[in-house]
Amino acid sequence: MPEKSRGRYWSGEVTRTSDALSLDRGVFTWRDPERIARSLKRSAEQSRRRKAGPFQSAMSMLNFYMNRAGRNLPARQKRVLERAKEELRRQFGRE
Repeated sequence: MPEKSRGRYWSGEVTRTSDALSLDRGVFTWRDPERIARSLKRSAEQSRRRKAGPFQSAMSMLNFYMNRAGRNLPARQKRVLERAKEELRRQFGRE
C-alpha cells in the first residue's frame, strides 16, 4: 500500500486555493463566529466564480473545512465553527 506524503492532501489544497471563493487567510482559525460568518458571506457575495448561490457556497466551504479537519479539529474551535454556521444562516436570513 503506497504511503501518503505529509501535507499533500488535495483537500488542503482546495481550502487554500479554492477557485470558488477567495477566503481571508486563516478564516477558519478565528475565534469569533460572527467575524467568520461575515468573512465567508463577503467572499461568497463578491465571487464571480462560484457555481451556486452565495449562501450555499459559503456554507459549503465551512462544512468542507469542518469535515476535512475531522478529529483533528479541537472541540473549542468546532464549537466556534458551529456557531459560525448559525450566524451565517442569520446573516443570510435563513434562520
